[in-house]
Amino acid sequence: MALLALGILPDAGVRTAISDSLLDLPADLDLVGTFSHSQDMAYRSPPAIPDDLRTRLETARLDLLALFRTLDRMSLSAGEIPQRLLQQLFELDADYAEALWALDQPAGNLDGHVMLRDTLAALNQLPKAAIQFRKKLPPRSQPTLTQLEERIRKHLNPNEAYHMVPGRDPGNA
Repeated sequence: MALLALGILPDAGVRTAISDSLLDLPADLDLVGTFSHSQDMAYRSPPAIPDDLRTRLETARLDLLALFRTLDRMSLSAGEIPQRLLQQLFELDADYAEALWALDQPAGNLDGHVMLRDTLAALNQLPKAAIQFRKKLPPRSQPTLTQLEERIRKHLNPNEAYHMVPGRDPGNA
């Protein structure tokens, strides 16, 4: 039966053996109530969200926004910007925006354990991804990139971390 649940259809001989083995079950076997506790097992207490999670997400989004704005202001051609690594940074930014949205949802609407696991994994990817990205930029751009990025980051409004976050986007307020 497990094979059928997986969508694997055994040949006729195996199906006959399976159905024959099911007929061999003892008649007095009481299966009523066997899985009555399964609902209790499915319940998991909500995860303990780290106190600094929202701040970490906001910081990551603002750091990426500063980097993206810096790249827009620099005289780099598309060929000089590592597109695959840039796409990876865009995807991380989208993950952080989604996590900020998820933090605003009522408890129980989402699987908090999965959200927390995925969010922490995405946050842990950023330092390495950002370093790899910067290493692939032309050496001539490095000093300008660092200075301009710091200047832009310093002047970002903290509410900009919520850009494109449904229900919190400062551009839609």
